Amino acid sequence: MKQRFNTLMSLVVWALTLAGLHSCDVNPEFFSQVVPDTFYDSQDAVWQRFARPFTHWRWYVAHDAPRWMLQELGTDEFCLPTRGSDWYNGGVYQKFHHHEYSEDMQYIEKGWTNFGMGVALAWDALEDLEEVNFEKLGFPEGTRESMLNQQKTLVASFYLDGLDFFGGVPIYTSTQMPMTGRSTAKETFDFIEKLLDEALPNLPVKETPGAKETGSVNRAAAAALKMRLYFNAEAYIGTPMYAEAAKIAEDIIDGKYGKYELESDYTQVFGFNNDVSTEIIWSVPSENTKLETDGMYWSTGMPYNYKNYLGGLEGSGANNGMGLQPGLDPQGRPYTYRLSGPYHKFNDQDIRKQPYVYLGDGQYRGMFVVGELVNPINPAWDCKGSREYAKQRLTIVDQVAYFARVGSPDYPDVESLPSTIATAEENSCVRLIKRSMRPNQTEKNRMYDPDVPVIRLAEAYYTLAECKLRAGDTDGAADLINDVRERYFPGADPDPVTAANLDKYRMLDEWMMEFLGEGRRRTDLVRWNAYVTEDWWDHKATNNANLNRFPIHYSIMGANNLLEQNPGY
Repeated sequence: MKQRFNTLMSLVVWALTLAGLHSCDVNPEFFSQVVPDTFYDSQDAVWQRFARPFTHWRWYVAHDAPRWMLQELGTDEFCLPTRGSDWYNGGVYQKFHHHEYSEDMQYIEKGWTNFGMGVALAWDALEDLEEVNFEKLGFPEGTRESMLNQQKTLVASFYLDGLDFFGGVPIYTSTQMPMTGRSTAKETFDFIEKLLDEALPNLPVKETPGAKETGSVNRAAAAALKMRLYFNAEAYIGTPMYAEAAKIAEDIIDGKYGKYELESDYTQVFGFNNDVSTEIIWSVPSENTKLETDGMYWSTGMPYNYKNYLGGLEGSGANNGMGLQPGLDPQGRPYTYRLSGPYHKFNDQDIRKQPYVYLGDGQYRGMFVVGELVNPINPAWDCKGSREYAKQRLTIVDQVAYFARVGSPDYPDVESLPSTIATAEENSCVRLIKRSMRPNQTEKNRMYDPDVPVIRLAEAYYTLAECKLRAGDTDGAADLINDVRERYFPGADPDPVTAANLDKYRMLDEWMMEFLGEGRRRTDLVRWNAYVTEDWWDHKATNNANLNRFPIHYSIMGANNLLEQNPGY
């Protein structure tokens, strides 16, 4: 282990995730007696070694901001507007909104270093585990193969993010390698494919729908990652592979890689007992007082005093920042952009389109913070404003404008109000509650009980649907989407997907509504060549294809002079 210290550190310096490491003394100290057979002398010690990369993964995908921000803030779903004197932050969120990416943006730096650290940790764990005598420690047959191939799948998942965000990245196959330059996008693609092909046959299979998820990697999760790789191959390497993606999606739905079923109640997918959801293929585990995660966007997005709507729920302070992009202009008229306005896109009969209310005993309804914030179960619980509407009961609107300034010399009437990323108030933008729902104060010990879904069966349905749409089978595509949509309408769906109404924009709307806030929107827009070619709300198309990839941060370039910058930066 210690002999690998220098080469592992080269990988981590490439990732730049250990702050200040390059300025510290990293000369190794060797211990001849510390080897896997003596250090990992129990099953518990081996499991702890196995779990370390997963600790980083759960933080990376479900708790830290950068990965989610890169996937959502530059899209038509979310924005982090300047709210009076709040949230300007040097204009960084406005730059994201307008695709004004630069080499000094911190989220972009972390997007690189965080996936890189995941690669380093997984390879390091794999190399230690390869030296463990599993038979001597009494592990069941197949445990070694499962552990090693779960690490390979983790590496593939991290590299898939690197490919998605930056294109070709440096490929490391062990901690023994010296620092290297970037591989091509095709080489990176092929490496991810190879890892998944090697891992798939050696991963465990979920035999019972609803069996408890623990965050470990099963065969369906690896298959879904390969499905994602092929599904976006045209954007990644210029080669369409929709037929290959469709085959995997179909096999996942048919149970080839494990037993899963769509939930008839969407709250079972995201709710307080979702570790036994029949729909979840891979998730980040979370439990009160144990491995807690909040799904990232709670503290940044909720109104300042929203905890009072939940009876003063402890540990639920928020900073009133991020929200959904508006569907209505200041005068209350729907915007006519083909994209954007997520809340407005939901049909009024959709049971998701309700204000969030915790009903007790792990039950809830709705997934939006919208309208007058008074709890319908306990009207004494309400949320008051802290800025423009201080001490007034806050009403969240699907609009962005300086409504509190109407009547001033600058804004004599509503017609004069601008609606931009720079002109929001504290009540602007509907907020989403979808991951890490909160209970009320009376059941505070249920907080953090919802796991965070990373891959779920509905993704296979929508992937197969889009592949069928692209192949001309619009009837088959519509049927698959409607199979999922039906759970959102107690009666008949008032606007089902049909061969007549299913096109690029309806498909993108369906992806938006089903996976809103799950950290994939940028990828879907890039796949449809819509990320840089479409207008939405206060965003104008750049028509600059270079912006489909992020720049490499200057600190990364400085740490590895073998790297080359992405085109256009």
